[in-house]
Amino acid sequence: MFKRFATFMRYILLLFILLLSSSATVVATGDIFESNNLVADSLKNVLKTQSLTDRQKSDIYGSILDWYAGSAIDSIITYAPLALHFAKKTGAKERILINYFHLGAAYCFRKDYDNGFACFDTIREIAVKTRDKQTEATAYAFMGFRYAEQGKYLTATDYYTKSLAIFESVKQNDSQYYERLTGVLVSLAEMNRKLSNLDVAIQYLDIAFDACNKILNGSKLSQGWYTWKMGEVYNEYAFNYLEQNNLDKAKEYAQKADSINDYAIINKCYSKGLLAKIYLSEGDYKKAIQYANEALKQADRLNDKPLYVNTGMVFSDIYMAQKRYMEAETAALKVWQTDSTDIKNAQSAALNIALANIYMHNTEKAADFLKKYSELNTQYSRKSFQTTISDLAAKYETKKKEIRISSLERQKILFIIIGIIAVLLAIGVGIVSRQKIKREQLQKQLIATDAVLEWEEKERKRFASELHDSINGILSALKIELNSTKLPVQNFSAKLDECIETIRRMAAGLMPPSLERFGMKAALEDYCSQFPNVRFHFYGEDKRIDKRIELVVYYCACELVNNSFKHSGAENVNVQLVQDEKYVSLTVQDDGCGFDKENVTQGSGLKNIRNRVTSCNGKLDISSSPGAGTETVIELRV
Repeated sequence: MFKRFATFMRYILLLFILLLSSSATVVATGDIFESNNLVADSLKNVLKTQSLTDRQKSDIYGSILDWYAGSAIDSIITYAPLALHFAKKTGAKERILINYFHLGAAYCFRKDYDNGFACFDTIREIAVKTRDKQTEATAYAFMGFRYAEQGKYLTATDYYTKSLAIFESVKQNDSQYYERLTGVLVSLAEMNRKLSNLDVAIQYLDIAFDACNKILNGSKLSQGWYTWKMGEVYNEYAFNYLEQNNLDKAKEYAQKADSINDYAIINKCYSKGLLAKIYLSEGDYKKAIQYANEALKQADRLNDKPLYVNTGMVFSDIYMAQKRYMEAETAALKVWQTDSTDIKNAQSAALNIALANIYMHNTEKAADFLKKYSELNTQYSRKSFQTTISDLAAKYETKKKEIRISSLERQKILFIIIGIIAVLLAIGVGIVSRQKIKREQLQKQLIATDAVLEWEEKERKRFASELHDSINGILSALKIELNSTKLPVQNFSAKLDECIETIRRMAAGLMPPSLERFGMKAALEDYCSQFPNVRFHFYGEDKRIDKRIELVVYYCACELVNNSFKHSGAENVNVQLVQDEKYVSLTVQDDGCGFDKENVTQGSGLKNIRNRVTSCNGKLDISSSPGAGTETVIELRV
């Protein structure tokens, strides 16, 4: 760890060499705890005496946490905020994660579970953002540790299982991967042991043992990881076999753990305590006392109350078995005074105090602690029930959160799919709309064509009728008269004038000269002037517009005036033409009999008008009722 400083400070390099020498001496004596403290103190001295950059401070504070890990919990809580401050300031992402791990674990050991969980959740968020699966899995494992420390073993198992699933999905072949994987497997074994699933616990330990053996790669770092993790594996094997009352197996694994546990003071404390309990069960009180004293020494060094209390109860149990009741009571009272808030430990202490006083005939004190024991039993039962309920509630909240996250992910995917569908629909609707518009335009063109054809057919019939009934008759009479040669020439001239006037009138009906030469205003004035009871009004600017629109306006006006006299029996007709830059509007109003629009079938004349207006994308509005006349408004865009 110190090698990173050798490039920037000769003093640090020399200090590192000295520390390695002193560490080797201390390790030889088996006292790693003092070695770690010595290195940490030396690093703190560097911070006080040297002028360092923020990056160097970040490295040194981080190293202090590394040396304190597994031993000086209070010191980690003190220095971790400073280590985090400089790591964040310099953007040392890996160091930030490691510092959060140290701080979160320290909080949990001190039973500050909320702060511990907050640290682990921060790690998880960083890991998710950076897509670091190993770190994410490790964060879940530490979250499980938080719940395990609270006795919520079901919820802890859930988090450990999540962690294991991620590790298995990103399987790698390096020491750090197997070190972390081993930790998760040992934790799952511990949870199953505490839930009395001993066979399952042993299965996890067998897998953990194989994973731990893959940590070694020849480096000092991998040797340290191997020693730490294998000590955890052996300790957990010993706990399981002790639960099964298989003392030989329990002793075998506890001794293996004790032989390699110099690296981690916590593991060492557990292995010493296990051996004390095993020798107590075997009746070897001398060795039980020996290992209990060694466990107490490690607990004192760690200043760890739970470990201290557990070791104190081991002493009390040994003294009870030796019938040293006064000493048993003293040890149990010490546990009671140290931590009577932990119901399980307080329960064991109260029972030993009560039994010791029974044997010493202190009935009053015995009765008092038996009462306390009974109350604690009730509290324990309630707490177990509440813990179970709380555990289930925590699991429910966790599942709910996962469902919510999963739901948000599904919603995100759904929104993307909906967006794609919406775009496709919009394109589809656009294509369909365009095709519909084209169809409508084609339909209007067909309607207009039909209207023109129908009008042309009508005009041809009228033209043929005029030719047959009028022109043909006049010419036939003229022929007979010419053959007789008895009539005066003036007669022939009058007949020819009549024929010419008839032809002129027919031509005007097909295309009025005034419409061709002067436009619709002049043409409508000429047309309306033929009728004494038709009045024409014009408003706006008289400008020529599209000939097709002029023709439509003219013929619609003629058709509507004709309808007023022919079908409505009107006495007076008003024709109004309004023209501006954008629109031309024709209104024909009469005082005829009117009609019911709902019940009267439209004739061919009105149909022709509607078709002509539609062909020009115009609007047609007819207002009429029986006895109230008729008003027709046509509006066309110029």
